[in-house]
Amino acid sequence: MKRLVLYVKDKCPHCKDAQRYLDSKGYQYRLTNAKMQRGRKELDAIGARSLPVLKIGDRYMIGWNQKNFEQIYNAKN
Repeated sequence: MKRLVLYVKDKCPHCKDAQRYLDSKGYQYRLTNAKMQRGRKELDAIGARSLPVLKIGDRYMIGWNQKNFEQIYNAKN
């Protein structure tokens, strides 16, 4: 099982879509608010400028796309 971290901000509809999907499928993940210091620092380190950002293992997915998420999550590496 790959570790998941979801970076979001309040009132972001795409962030809510990603969160609802992960919850509905029973994925375990850490939710991080991009406006809090820790979230900003982590997103600045990877150069992300839009949300949501989903860290899947060691990979990052910027923006929400269910099909892309499933492909990355289910990939061998």
